[in-house]
Formats: sequence, structure tokens, C-alpha cells
Amino acid sequence: MNQKLTDKEKYRYSRHLLLDKVGEVGQEKLKAAKVLVIGAGGLGCPVLQYLTAAGVGTIGIIDFDVVDETNLQRQILFTVNDIGKNKAIVAKEKLELLNPYIKFEIYPEKLTPKNALEIFKHYDIVVDGTDNFSTRYLVNDACVITQKPLVYGAIYKFEGQVSVFNYQGGSTYRCLFPEPPKAGSVPNCSYVGVLGVLPGLIGTQQANEVLKIILEIGVPLSGKLLIFDALQSSSTIIKINRLEEQVEKVLATKNDFENNDYELFCGIKKTHHDNEISADELKILIKKENIQIIDVREEWEQPKVEELNMVNIPLQSVPMNLDKIDKLQTKIIVCQHGVRSLKAIEYLEQQGFENLINLTGGIVTWK
Repeated sequence: MNQKLTDKEKYRYSRHLLLDKVGEVGQEKLKAAKVLVIGAGGLGCPVLQYLTAAGVGTIGIIDFDVVDETNLQRQILFTVNDIGKNKAIVAKEKLELLNPYIKFEIYPEKLTPKNALEIFKHYDIVVDGTDNFSTRYLVNDACVITQKPLVYGAIYKFEGQVSVFNYQGGSTYRCLFPEPPKAGSVPNCSYVGVLGVLPGLIGTQQANEVLKIILEIGVPLSGKLLIFDALQSSSTIIKINRLEEQVEKVLATKNDFENNDYELFCGIKKTHHDNEISADELKILIKKENIQIIDVREEWEQPKVEELNMVNIPLQSVPMNLDKIDKLQTKIIVCQHGVRSLKAIEYLEQQGFENLINLTGGIVTWK
């Protein structure tokens, strides 16, 4: 149901009211709309800023992460004063200053199968600003079950993608990617980097799709994937067909959705842990056994853990430094978040190395 605008809101949104495809009726639609943004990072920041400025009446923000100094290269909602603070909480504080007429609902927690359906049911549209496959499948499936349109965005180095899923019987994320890629084969920007302006370019496209859906104007990117190349300033659109069997597969999990394990589905979590070790387990192991710990991060990466006495061999340098790796000892392979170390283990196994163990979650789990 549309909400009437106050005189102050009419003045604030006057440039919208002048548009024949928006006008006062359209602005009232925006005021009545409820949009959930998942992730207040690179994509989430521009989405949140433009939806707030545009007058979307209720905006939900879910993010369990905290602001890190490395975020500031692209997450322009934050400043150095926000380092260490929860992103959802900080985003709400900043956005309330941008537009005091908006109601913000924040969820400074991790999105899981146990809370997704309950959260999603309160919103009209869901925006995916995440950076990993397990959460993308979770978001897609929850949108299919709760019948919510999903505005999708993704970034990789110099390239971005935008689409609208589950909109008026259109295609879903699983129609584009029925199966996840092999774990670690498509790293996120924490591992390979991203051009600072790219999340802004893709995030504003996502915000545009949200506004088109709410206002019922234009042609949403449903059944289409827009691929943008920042280096060439070019874009390509490919068609996505709806695959009914993929939709039915998701709907079949509706009654037991809370028990879905998306990390297991995406190969992040293994059914056995013979070649995995946690930080707590490693603390015990280094006191008992003589092991070699190999850090495949770049030399400048933090944190440094002096008590581990790690041998630093950046991932790309591993093939040239095989002589530094002990053939006989148990070897713990370490990186920032536990992804590059998996790639190093895969390569070393191909070279005949054995007794390779990955530090689950990476060195950031070391407390």
C-alpha cells in the first residue's frame, strides 16, 4: 500500500517528482517499499547509498563482518574511524545522516539457513552483495522459497555481473549456475584484488534494477546477465533460460531448509577432515611435533605470527621453491583465509608431496 509523502519529502524528492515515469505516485511506491541488502561491502555500499537517497522507505542491512583498512579502497561508505566496527551498524549510522526519512533494520549477524527465511519474508526485494558462492546459493534458494525477486551482482578483478533472478517467473541463480565451481577455483577479491571503482559501477546498476522493479518501469534484467568489462568500458548481455528442474529442486527443500549445508554443497566444508587443521589444533600440534609451516601469502600480508616460525613462499612462487619444502615432514599450509593454501596443496600433491594439511579458515583465525 502506497504511503503519502509529506511536504518536506516532496521537496527532497522533487527531481523524481518531475519525471513522468516516477512522479508522486512512483515516489510513494518507493516510500512503501522494503528492500533487504545482504552485505555492506563493495557492492552493498553504493546500493545502500543510492536506495537511501532515492527514498526507499525500509532498508534492511545484514552483515556480520567488521570494517578493515583494506576495505577503504572501494567501500566508500566507511572511513578510518570505522575500522574494527560492524559494517551493518556503521552503515545505518552513516545512512541516517544521508536521509532521516528512511527506516533501517540491521542484522549484524551471519546469514544462515536458520535465519534466512524469517528475515526475507519481511521484504519485497533482496539485493545480493555477497562475495562467495555458498552464500549466493543460500540467498537464491531462500528467495525462491519466499518468492522474492533477487537483484544479483558480482565482481572479479576488472569485470562485473548484474542480473535479476526469480522475478515474475524468470530465471534463478541456479539456472545460470546449476552447480558451484570447484572450491577455491574462483577466488574473491580478498585474494586476487579488484579495481576500486568496479563495485561502484556494478552496485549502482543493482540499485537501478531495484528502482525499476519498485517503480514498474523499464525492462529489468530478468532472464539476462549483464557482463561489464571496466578495462574496455564494454558490456555484453547473455540470455538465461529458466530451468524448472532447478527451481523444483529448491522448492523440494522448503520444509527442511534450515538443515541445508551450503558450505558442504560448494565444497568449502569437507565430509572428512584428514587434511584440515584448526588454529586451536595447530597450537597443540606445534608443541608435540616437529612440523614445517608454509605461508603462501605475499610477504606484506598481515597478521604475522612469530611463534609459528613460518616459511614464506607466495603461492605464485611455489613452483620455483620446491627445494624449500621438506618431503618428509608434516607440512601445514597457511594463507589468509584458507583458500590459496588449498590451491598450493593441490599443486604440491601433483608434484608428489605428501603429509600436506590446510589451516582451516586461514591465519585470521589465529587468536
